Amino acid sequence: MSLVCRVIPCLDVAAGKVVKGVNFENLREMGDPVELARRYYEQGADEITFLDVTATVDDRSTTYDVVQRTAEEVFIPLTVGGGVRSTEDVARLLGVGADKVGVNSAAIARPELVGEIADRFGAQVLVLSLDVKRAPGLPSGFAVTTHGGRTLTTLDALAWAREAIERGAGELLVNSIDADGTKDGFDLELVGLMREISSVPVIASGGAGDAADFAPAIRAGADAVLAASVFHSGQLTVGDVKSALVADGIEVR
Repeated sequence: MSLVCRVIPCLDVAAGKVVKGVNFENLREMGDPVELARRYYEQGADEITFLDVTATVDDRSTTYDVVQRTAEEVFIPLTVGGGVRSTEDVARLLGVGADKVGVNSAAIARPELVGEIADRFGAQVLVLSLDVKRAPGLPSGFAVTTHGGRTLTTLDALAWAREAIERGAGELLVNSIDADGTKDGFDLELVGLMREISSVPVIASGGAGDAADFAPAIRAGADAVLAASVFHSGQLTVGDVKSALVADGIEVR
């Protein structure tokens, strides 16, 4: 959909610290979210995504003070997700500096939430976060999960994405749990399937391990590429990824 692609570092946050694991498990601390967000902003990130990965599991709201401190340090769009259950949660996040808000578990539990957020704030504010696992028994072969990937549903990922777009979701953040943290590359089949059914931008997430992994995701249909481990470890900078994309003939911001 996009003429130019976006490169988005992701901050998975638990207890105020950036964490990262493999397949959403064995999380380890990677640093301070505010410091990392500032670093990526200075490297030329197009956006920052901040996901409180234990908010839903712990049945609490996102850590607002960390979001506010992050927003004060970066002057690019900031998407925040984790523990968002109502339009009031969205209003509060926007009030502390978020530009867009991601919803996942609460929207699956009550799909009407998608329309409520879109109607009140506009579709451009709403990012549908999809934590997806392969599920051979479903029509698309992919199912969505809830509670930070801990609970596998029987809901077909493509069917749910299509429904959420009809209800007002303005963007899809498609995270492959099977590829997450493996550094084996993005799930290009999943990206391609989402592109086929989506009338809104698609963000590919999960599996980036090398600068060469990003261009195939864009060619498969992603409008933006999101990564965490390769940035947090210092293996790659945002500039490295953009240079690789340009070298592959893909226009970046």
